[in-house]
Amino acid sequence: MISPEYQQEYYQALLEKKTEYEGLFYVGVKTTGVFCRPTCPARKPKFENCEFYATAQQALLASYRPCQRCRPLSHPNHVSDVVRLLVEAVEKEPEKRWREEDFRQLSVDESTARRQFKKRFGMTFVEYARARRMGLALKHIRAGQTVIDTQLSAGYESSSGFRDAFARIMGAAPTLLTEDRILKASWIDTTLGPMIAIASEEALYLLEFVDRRGLEREVERLRIKTRSAIIPGMTEPIRLIGQQLNEYFAGARTTFTAPLALLGSPFQQQVWEQLMKIPAGETRSYAQIAIALGRPSAFRAVAQANGANPLALVVPCHRVINSNGELGGYGGGLTRKAWLLQNEQTQVTQAQRKEQ
Repeated sequence: MISPEYQQEYYQALLEKKTEYEGLFYVGVKTTGVFCRPTCPARKPKFENCEFYATAQQALLASYRPCQRCRPLSHPNHVSDVVRLLVEAVEKEPEKRWREEDFRQLSVDESTARRQFKKRFGMTFVEYARARRMGLALKHIRAGQTVIDTQLSAGYESSSGFRDAFARIMGAAPTLLTEDRILKASWIDTTLGPMIAIASEEALYLLEFVDRRGLEREVERLRIKTRSAIIPGMTEPIRLIGQQLNEYFAGARTTFTAPLALLGSPFQQQVWEQLMKIPAGETRSYAQIAIALGRPSAFRAVAQANGANPLALVVPCHRVINSNGELGGYGGGLTRKAWLLQNEQTQVTQAQRKEQ
């Protein structure tokens, strides 16, 4: 996604329909689920309902579909009949997996489609169709659909196929970044649903539930911040956190020892350090953490830093609740948060009984 320092500029360009910005960005509109060109004639959304992307593929992976008014995949020059036909066919059946027979039925040569899409959009037709399908699948997961249902609706008969496709999407390196640094991403099954772990050979950078809203953007920010390519694979920190997650959910562990790479502002780092000091079975309020930091009026900033935590469970942001005792928010969902707190309290109680 476009870095924050450009977003206001791009939003102003959207409001004024500035043609010189064509091709520089696309805007995804949260309220309609479509993405548009800067000069789209449609009614302009509020800034908070916009998400800005450098490429159409990024917008597709974020589960947005092309706008029917400005047709963002047809700019700046008119596309060929082959490209137009195939884009329209994908929109009619966005979850479809394309085979040779499908091209024959449309009287389209598969190699021609690959070449024209690559020249026009910087990605092959298969990559375009996969990005649209996977973006839709991630949207279904965020909406609460089970992973097995999602993989089937996305056209994958096996979970390994779905995971491999997900990994390929996650691992697409940005074209403008060097690949001197490599991070690897792996899928980890847990009691509360699948998680994605991203790590170098030395440390864990990200651990999130797959259905967390905004996961794609979080991965993109990590990719840009570290100037890394993210590819499928296994590293020692991922292997270790996978083992420790199994122990955690089995009731045999309440803390984690996998090496961490915490990337955040100094204030965020301070908040995350406080989170890791909260013992299992206990909770703290945002206000209590602000007081512990010597900044009692900064409870809202604490809440924002808490929500920006990239390492679910390991940095236990689920142990932070509202001052009135209510659970508050949680990126993984309140149902998970309640389960985690109850499970940890049960573990601590059982451990105390054994000691007596």
